[in-house]
Amino acid sequence: MMTTPAHATARRTDRLAAGAATVTVVLWASAFVSIRSAGAAYSPGALALGRLLAGAVTLGAICLVRREGWPPRSAWRGIAVSGVLWFGVYMVALNWGEQQVDAGTAALVVNIGPILIALLGARLLGDAMPPRLLAGMAVSFAGAVAVGLSMSGEGGSSVLGVVLCLLAAVTYAAGVVAQKPVLGRASPLQATTFGCLVGAVACLPFAGQLVHEAADAPVSATLNMLYLGVFPTALAFTTWAYALARTTASRMGATTYAVPALVVLMSWLFLGEVPGLMTLAGGVLCLAGVAVSRSRPRATAPEREPERA
Repeated sequence: MMTTPAHATARRTDRLAAGAATVTVVLWASAFVSIRSAGAAYSPGALALGRLLAGAVTLGAICLVRREGWPPRSAWRGIAVSGVLWFGVYMVALNWGEQQVDAGTAALVVNIGPILIALLGARLLGDAMPPRLLAGMAVSFAGAVAVGLSMSGEGGSSVLGVVLCLLAAVTYAAGVVAQKPVLGRASPLQATTFGCLVGAVACLPFAGQLVHEAADAPVSATLNMLYLGVFPTALAFTTWAYALARTTASRMGATTYAVPALVVLMSWLFLGEVPGLMTLAGGVLCLAGVAVSRSRPRATAPEREPERA
């Protein structure tokens, strides 16, 4: 069977989008390790602002080098919504929530985000909900539950913490759905740069805390905060936008279920936290679910018409 140029281009686009999504989930998983270090010295709002400022400076420099202009006027509404909700409120709520509940509870609550993305995407964007996507999300969510339960019990939980983690999940989902239409009008770099800048402006009330805490914070915590801004924010959010522009919000949301599995692996490698069997099994389920959700049914070859005599 010969491959047509259009088919070859589509396959190449799919591979590039998958590669960009992989970069995103790996860097987002690494963020949880860095947040643990930086969060010990910085309060939730100050950490979010410092991260966003570092990300905005990095992205702004790249835009200047690439001579990226301003996004078109039609894209600004979506950029503002995603910037406030996803870059701003989400980061503050997640940082604060993880200080109020144990790691397992936080993982359980925040991981309803991809499910909300699928529901909002189907309702507001007309995203399809194929059986493979639903099955993969169900498997991955079961894995996230297993990881969460295996991590529970390491600290107390509070109603405030659960509400904050739920707020993080909702704003994450709403921000993704708001960003998707923007990518039809603005480039991934424009959407990420100005979304990050909007988020930083929304977090400016924490500027006093950031200045005060930076004076007393150890160098390692500040370096982790800068790492969060440059890599999990500037780079990972840009590769996310690139991949999101080439697929549906629902499929991209399902891809983030790989994050809990990678967090387990990175905690094992870099923090010496040896996972139990239940944690490992949950991580494997997360990855298996992502594989199922991103798979496509095999196209059946068209039947040949019988030759006429």
